[in-house]
Amino acid sequence: MHFNTIVLLGPTASGKTRLGVALARELHGEIVSADSRQVYRGMDIGTGKDLEEYGEVPYHLIDIVEPGEDFNVFLFQKLCFAAIEQIRGRKRLPVIVGGTGLYLDAVLRKYRMVEVPDNPELRHELAPLSLEELAARLLSVNPRLHNTTDLLDRDRLLRAIEIAEYEQSHEPEPLPEIRPLVFGVRWERSVLRQRITARLKERLDAGLIEEVAELHRQGVPYETLEFYGLEYRFVARHLKGELNRNDLFQKLNSAIHDFAKRQDTWFRRMERQGTEIHWLDGAGQPLEEALEIVGK
Repeated sequence: MHFNTIVLLGPTASGKTRLGVALARELHGEIVSADSRQVYRGMDIGTGKDLEEYGEVPYHLIDIVEPGEDFNVFLFQKLCFAAIEQIRGRKRLPVIVGGTGLYLDAVLRKYRMVEVPDNPELRHELAPLSLEELAARLLSVNPRLHNTTDLLDRDRLLRAIEIAEYEQSHEPEPLPEIRPLVFGVRWERSVLRQRITARLKERLDAGLIEEVAELHRQGVPYETLEFYGLEYRFVARHLKGELNRNDLFQKLNSAIHDFAKRQDTWFRRMERQGTEIHWLDGAGQPLEEALEIVGK
């Protein structure tokens, strides 16, 4: 198999951005970010955009929506494949870099997703039905239902029926062919812990708290900031007076360590489901190691 896309994944603080940029430089590539938060403008320090690392290397899917706007795996997959096609059109190599497992998986395993519009006529027809009748209708259309929580909430149930009935009559768009060579950056757990803690200190010194305060000043509600994950959630609580500076650091640091473990679990699951990941030693010479594999 000759690859036509490189993917570089790894936990937070593993040095993915720097390595991804170095690979793109060597291989005439452009970076496509697979990070669910770097898409948002103004969220720079907390998401670790490190834009100064890119230099002359072009990047995509960073700073494309305003905080508060909806962004999801469906949009990511669509935009990621569009970026891949554009990059290939320029005879360059797409280098996908990120740590959001679901986003990476959606591209690597080509999730089949259809954009489903609202259907007022169907909603009107379903309005008189009880929860039990709605659940029966959904199961009749989608017997392999994997998310049974949809059966307990009326709004989610209506939406699930809308999606299932639409999908029966609409084929997903064909996706471009992707033959990925997948690398992962691995560190010894104790070293990764030190890196995470050191990076959090750097981010706080670089103005993380001020960044979150500024987003709030520009009209992003605290509830929305809570939704943007660890740094924004804990700093919002600090700004609301619920956590002092020391508790902010301790609790946020511990939450980021837990998050890195969850990322690791997700990557292992990707391997079990058939994604071959070539693991590089973050503490060694990961660029040389990757280029050697590319050469083979």
